[in-house]
Amino acid sequence: MIFNGEIYNFLELRSRLEALGHRFRTNSDTEVIVHAYEEYGERCFRHFNGMFAIGIWDETKKQFLLARDRLGKKPLYYSFVKGNFLFASELKALIAYRNFSRQINPLSFKKYLFFEYIPSPHTIFKEANKLPPASYLILEKDGIRVIEYWSLSIRER
Repeated sequence: MIFNGEIYNFLELRSRLEALGHRFRTNSDTEVIVHAYEEYGERCFRHFNGMFAIGIWDETKKQFLLARDRLGKKPLYYSFVKGNFLFASELKALIAYRNFSRQINPLSFKKYLFFEYIPSPHTIFKEANKLPPASYLILEKDGIRVIEYWSLSIRER
């Protein structure tokens, strides 16, 4: 697992997971993520309250998951370059890969001029994507799927 961020409710989650039989070796929010994935699988991201970018390799299922926090506080970019899957929390890390094309995406450039930012899943580069907030990506041998795990509920009174 790779983790950047904080899980604010990790103590509550830890208590719940301990009640389900999980044993912890540390007092970190990182270990809570691992146990939550063991217990809930892909549904674990719904339980996390915080700001995060997470990568998890599931050896049993032979799949890789990337997840981003609900409000998109932590960025998470990904790309396929010549058969290689790249991911990073900053575009400059993708650019550093020697085979990454810096070709500008004209549609993204237009969106930037109109909105003054580039909305997910687009980036300024043709070869890179940004994982939308409150979503996770599953990478398997057949390709990728992006799944939204949370959405803001607005109710009128």
